Amino acid sequence: MARGKLRIYLGAAPGVGKTYAMLSEAHRRVERGTDCVVGFVEHHDRPRTEVMLHGLEQVPRKDLEYRGTAFTEMDVDAVLERAPAVALVDELAHTNIPGSRNAKRWQDVEELLAAGIDVVSTVNIQHLESLGDVVESITGVRQRETVPDEVVRRADQIELVDMSPQALRRRMAHGNIYKPDRIDASLSNYFRPGNLTALRELALLWVADRVDEYLQQYRGEHNIRSTWQARERIVVGLTGGPEGRTLIRRASRMAAKGSGSEILAVYIARSDGLTAASPKELAVQRTLVEDLGGTFHHVIGDDIPAALLDFARGVNATQIVLGSSRRKTWQYVFGPGVGATVARDSGPDLDVHIVTHGEVAKGRGLPVARGARLGRSRIIWGWLVGVAGPALLTLLLTHVDADLGLANDMLLFLTLTVAAALLGGLLPALASAAVGSLLLNYYFTPPLHLWTVSNNKNIVAIAVFVGVAVSVASVVDLAARRTHQAARLRAESEILSFLAGSVLRGETSLDALLERVRETFAMESVALLERAGDTEPWTCAGSVGDGRAPGRPEDADVDMPVGDHMALALSGRVLPAADRRVLAAFAAQAAVVLDRQRLKSEADQARTLAEGNRIRTALLAAVSHDLRTPLAGIKAAVSSLRSDDVEWSEEDEAELLAGIEDGADRLEHLVGNLLDMSRLQTGTVTPLIREIDLDEVVPMALGGVPDGSAELDIPETLPMVAVDKGLLERAVANIVENAVKYAPEGEPVKVSASALGERVELRVVDRGPGVPDTAKDRIFAPFQRYGDAPRGAGVGLGLAVARGFVEAMGGTVTAEDTPGGGLTMVLTLRAVAGRPPDRPELPDLPAQVTQ
Repeated sequence: MARGKLRIYLGAAPGVGKTYAMLSEAHRRVERGTDCVVGFVEHHDRPRTEVMLHGLEQVPRKDLEYRGTAFTEMDVDAVLERAPAVALVDELAHTNIPGSRNAKRWQDVEELLAAGIDVVSTVNIQHLESLGDVVESITGVRQRETVPDEVVRRADQIELVDMSPQALRRRMAHGNIYKPDRIDASLSNYFRPGNLTALRELALLWVADRVDEYLQQYRGEHNIRSTWQARERIVVGLTGGPEGRTLIRRASRMAAKGSGSEILAVYIARSDGLTAASPKELAVQRTLVEDLGGTFHHVIGDDIPAALLDFARGVNATQIVLGSSRRKTWQYVFGPGVGATVARDSGPDLDVHIVTHGEVAKGRGLPVARGARLGRSRIIWGWLVGVAGPALLTLLLTHVDADLGLANDMLLFLTLTVAAALLGGLLPALASAAVGSLLLNYYFTPPLHLWTVSNNKNIVAIAVFVGVAVSVASVVDLAARRTHQAARLRAESEILSFLAGSVLRGETSLDALLERVRETFAMESVALLERAGDTEPWTCAGSVGDGRAPGRPEDADVDMPVGDHMALALSGRVLPAADRRVLAAFAAQAAVVLDRQRLKSEADQARTLAEGNRIRTALLAAVSHDLRTPLAGIKAAVSSLRSDDVEWSEEDEAELLAGIEDGADRLEHLVGNLLDMSRLQTGTVTPLIREIDLDEVVPMALGGVPDGSAELDIPETLPMVAVDKGLLERAVANIVENAVKYAPEGEPVKVSASALGERVELRVVDRGPGVPDTAKDRIFAPFQRYGDAPRGAGVGLGLAVARGFVEAMGGTVTAEDTPGGGLTMVLTLRAVAGRPPDRPELPDLPAQVTQ
């Protein structure tokens, strides 16, 4: 029986319409006469989805009881017995109730497919097993219901169901996804614009990779070698010369002209390991192409034009960028060159660009031949076997009373020649052939004990012996050298692959790289030295090892220059010249890592300076914004008390004095916080971070707004937050006062809090005019008063102060649109580790509503 086909509607997020699309497809198939039934579809009380079930045959579900609660699951046996042509099975990642036929619904689907039933199913991108950690880091929610990626990849058809975050949030606000009591919580947590945008990107990238797999598979099955220009892929051919940087930048400009273009830089090395490329220059070019968003590839090939074209067609490239030849005019007698050959053989499907550069016709260095090293002990053994071996064999044969014959004697001597070649290479084997032929002539060829040969046949036999011995020795020596060379190149490729991987992973530990150098070359110590100028002293940028690191390159056993003012110095032993190529790659990578470390340090310093400047601005803003009001109140009350024109009653005087006291308390509290922040930005003090509950701080922050203008919703089950109580109070007060200022009459501001993963969010929601996306960051700048702010409403510093305080505590403040109109300010604070929010006890199984 043929296996059924699987079609999956993959959703970017819950609520985008996967089930609706699946049911629409079912209606189309039924209209075409296909036997289609509903195995399991969950409409989640969505009216439009529920209507789509009308007219479709539904297989009765199976009732199960778990811990006293009744559940329904798909009845696999009933579907198999019904044996339809197509079965609709919703929520592929769903976990079945204990006691079901299978633990997971995708296993139920596998049974249906094995029975020859086509299945149409749905799944959300966040339920793919490989994306669990990524989704949790984005949304703060761990997906307990997952499906293996391979199950989805094996589907015969995958259709992406997508929707913009704004449209999905509008659908949510209109009540088309969840019930009204869940809308606000969903919009504030999982369905935030940032979350939806990230999930959408994950879905698009995953499907794009799947499309590439389908395309490559199709091209392979149909043996298609021509390029399909689905999107621009630009291959840059590198030689390791200085012109490579020019080619990479030119390719980057070409790629920038088309959306979705890729850059693939490729360096082709000969299989014998001979190369004129500079490892340092290749490392620089690798870094450059990766910084520009491309990828670097190392390919082995003796026929460079053919290897380059094979690579380009293998990756479905559309363009090849090559540099003009660096060969001198006379060197063209050896052939037309790589560029001309590639352009001639590229065919109509590949465009070849020849780019001029400053190195044209300046000549190229010849490859440097490097023989394989056999080692001193092997060479000594080779000479012993090649010279002493024939003598011992002659002694043995002359003292043994056995006439083996000249042919067998020659084979024994030939065996020693082969052994000498295996051990010591060509020269010991040639010596063995020479010594063996002489001994054969003197001891085993008539007349014996004379250097003459009486029989012409024996002369031919000895000549053949010499010829065969030399030939076999040459072949064996060549094979041994190739084997040794292959092993060495394999080790070098593994080392270079490690360096390439460290670049791609963005590793920036100089000590780890130097330690790898020390282990690779078995050195006592390794140091990276640098100096500011030619006459300046050397300084150590980093060192590892048990021995004393050399202070100058001249003091080291091995030194590898990196540019004009940097060198890698190794102590322990002298390295052969053959190892310097790999050492040069390590040295270039060490320089890159050092540069990255310094750039990161400079970026951190710049960030610190910017943070200090921002906090200073916030402090000045707070002084201007928050000190003026209590000072004005105190001054007015004091002026009134000192006035001789009015006689105040005792109640009036008490009220004015209470106002003065209240204003003084507010000033004292504010000045204390400002002084703490001032010391914070100078690095002399840190915020007084404590573990507190939000319901201890937020109510106090609402004291400055009129009664009834704000509604408070702080659940008691929230985890504690690690904040400075005074700074948080001032930040919340500024944000709430700003929201009340813009809220319509009779529309109180809602202040609510919720826990999300390892953080707590405090949301201040108003129904005012809102702020467009282009101005959401600008409203946090000092002296910004957006729109038609009422007169006397301040100088536009409240939000700047709030953001400065919250970020000083390690939190964030962002602005979002309120569904239905208005602005929502979101304060994200760090929850205290080890105290998750209290939740009601639930059954030990995932919820059935994942859509």
